[in-house]
Amino acid sequence: MSRGFEHRPVMLDEIVDVFSTVPAGTVVDATLGGGGHSEALLESRPDVDILGIDADPFALAAARERLDGFGARLRTSHRRFDEFSEALTEHDLDGISGALFDLGVSSPQLDHAERGFAYRSDGPLDMRMNTEQEWSAADVVNGYDQDRLAALLRRNGDERFANRVARAICAARPVETTSQLASIVTTAIPAAARRTGGHPAKRTFQAIRIEVNGELDALPEALDQAVEATRPGGRIAVLSYHSGEDRIVKQRFAAAAGACDCPPDLPCVCGAIQTVRIVRRIPKRPGAAEQSTNRRSSSARLRVVERIEAQRKDGAMEVAP
Repeated sequence: MSRGFEHRPVMLDEIVDVFSTVPAGTVVDATLGGGGHSEALLESRPDVDILGIDADPFALAAARERLDGFGARLRTSHRRFDEFSEALTEHDLDGISGALFDLGVSSPQLDHAERGFAYRSDGPLDMRMNTEQEWSAADVVNGYDQDRLAALLRRNGDERFANRVARAICAARPVETTSQLASIVTTAIPAAARRTGGHPAKRTFQAIRIEVNGELDALPEALDQAVEATRPGGRIAVLSYHSGEDRIVKQRFAAAAGACDCPPDLPCVCGAIQTVRIVRRIPKRPGAAEQSTNRRSSSARLRVVERIEAQRKDGAMEVAP
């Protein structure tokens, strides 16, 4: 596999089950990665093909290599997932059978120190999923003022000690490597807090990665585009690993399900439109066995909606795409 881009897919059996009932056609893997989920879907559904989207050119190369045996059943697009509609246009698709989003960073990206994602190895402050973009982690770490840095650590990383960490980073500038950043963060966090919850720098690295790649900003638009493009009976599934991601997914799916503020015992008068049904109200989590063998899966949450014929909450039908 290209550059050792081998990745263990999270909740693989559950994802295959989610798409087992969708209509024949194209499923968009909006975060193709190494292609593990797509491989399982192609094997389980001979009547389904895949359009794989990924901002990481190394991931795309690895997926093409892995899935080469499926021939024309795999198409790819080098884009960020909020360019979902553009990817469909690129491949002359006017409707799809479903979409999968596996958010966050993949194991191979962490394993290659030169990509700058990992706090356990030494590399440049990079963290770009799309290596063609100019903006990198070095720009965030060395360019943001203390207040802005602390705000993103709280927003993107749920970091309790955001102010302390931001102050320490600003005092140590210029910061040039991942190991230097990890050391600064570790020292800034109180000793008692370092003893639990994994590596002390985990949340800071996550927060900076999300900022560099604009992940939370891109997600609402990407989900809305996926819902719009999916035909009735198709499904959209999202694996998230961070409370901020999951909150956005929950909100966008609720909006598509016709959420409104009207009293439940009275007819809806706000004109809310329902285009999906929520398959499971409480997100599904990986089983204990998977969590014990795949550390990345431990924080995963799976949310799924199914596309329906659009209708107003008061019962009037709308025209579905």
